[in-house]
Amino acid sequence: MAMVIGGGLVLLGLFLLFGKLWGGVDPDLAMAAKLFIPAWLIVSLVNMWVGVTKAGYSVRDELPILLVVFLVPAVVAGLAAWRLAR
Repeated sequence: MAMVIGGGLVLLGLFLLFGKLWGGVDPDLAMAAKLFIPAWLIVSLVNMWVGVTKAGYSVRDELPILLVVFLVPAVVAGLAAWRLAR
């Protein structure tokens, strides 16, 4: 679980990097952080699907893990978007 969360934070960093590199004159880092959230939701749902179908866990077992795995990077992205939009 920690590795997936760490991967999410690395992915957020990549989104911010590309937002800066492709942002033109005024890099739109806040938009990059906002775009990260739905992308991370998809990755988190795929992680849950793998846990249910391949690892044999039930949806009931995987749901709390999905919430933690999604929320930690999403909250960091939300805070980054809020801070960078100012």
